[in-house]
Amino acid sequence: AKDYELRQYETAKWVSTVIRGESQKEAMRQGFWKLFHYIQGKNEKEMKIDMTVPVTCLVKSGCTDFKISFFVPFEHQDSPPQPTDSDVFIEERKAAALFVRSFGGFASPEKYAEEAEALARTLRNRGQPFHEDFFYTAGYDSPFKLFNRHNEVWYFKK
Repeated sequence: AKDYELRQYETAKWVSTVIRGESQKEAMRQGFWKLFHYIQGKNEKEMKIDMTVPVTCLVKSGCTDFKISFFVPFEHQDSPPQPTDSDVFIEERKAAALFVRSFGGFASPEKYAEEAEALARTLRNRGQPFHEDFFYTAGYDSPFKLFNRHNEVWYFKK
């Protein structure tokens, strides 16, 4: 469809942290730095790991907990170094089909929510079953990139 795509993702490991009771913007900031320290060597192997994209944020309806995640690079998928920060953990996300809506610009929590609602409306109108109680935001660019930015919202297909 022109306003969204359906993607199939394979099972993969992500390094994640949950930030509780903050605004989404503040949770993203705190979560990003916790994960950035992990890839800079705050792990059991004191290993530096390449930054990957996207950076995702799990947003649940009516919840002030936000799970921020970095994709573990392919070369570390089999055995990612364990985090030494107790707030950081490795999770395995099962293979899944995702409905994805892409958009440009600098994405604020409000913009992500707006895009997620637009995607949800489109999916409902087309009779596509999806998990409506949560979505992921996905950011692909450094904060220093000014043009041609790429952002996404993801809903899991039922």
